[in-house]
Amino acid sequence: MVDRLKARVAIVTGASQGIGAAIAQLFAAEGAHVAICARREGSLQELADRIRAAGGSASYAAFDVADHERLATFVRETAAARGRLDVLVNNAPSVSYGAIADMSVEEFRRDFGVNVDSTFVATREAFKLMLPAKRGAIVNIASITGLLASPGMSGYGTAKAALFLASDESSYVTGVCLSVDGGRAAELVIPPP
Repeated sequence: MVDRLKARVAIVTGASQGIGAAIAQLFAAEGAHVAICARREGSLQELADRIRAAGGSASYAAFDVADHERLATFVRETAAARGRLDVLVNNAPSVSYGAIADMSVEEFRRDFGVNVDSTFVATREAFKLMLPAKRGAIVNIASITGLLASPGMSGYGTAKAALFLASDESSYVTGVCLSVDGGRAAELVIPPP
C-alpha cells in the first residue's frame, strides 16, 4: 500500500541504523514526515538524505535518548514545527553485555535509562499531544530477550521485559505484545535424556 501515513508526523528513536532506520524509511515511503534521532549524527544525516532523495520528508537530531530533557524537548519541538504528532516509535536500545555477577549498578541502570526511562519520557510527551487530538499511535520496540534469557544480556533483557501498527488499519490493536522473532519464542528446547 502507498500513503497509509500521508501527512502524518512520526518520531522514530534509535533510527541511525537497523530496525529504526528501516521503520523511518518505510514510514516516509508511506507519506509521513519522519523525525529521527540517535547518537550517530553522520548516520542520521545519511538516512535523512536518502529519504529526501526518494521523495520523502525527514528531519533529524543527534543526541542520546538517556538525556531525558533533550528527548522531551525533541518530541515537543517536532510537534511544534510540524503542527502535530501522530506516531511515536520508541526503538532506541541500550545493551550492556556481561554476567550479573560482574555487572555494575551503573551498567544495569544504563540499560534501564534508555530502554525503560526514555520510553516513558517520550510516551509521556507524546500523550500530551495525542490525547487532546484523540488520535495517535505509540509503538514500543522490545526484544525477544525480554521473554527468553540470553547469556550475558541480563540487564538488557530485564529492561526489555519491564509496524502496520502506526496506521489507521490497526486502530483497534491496543496493549498487545506481538512477538516478531521468526518463531524463536515458540521453540521448545528439551535436553536429551
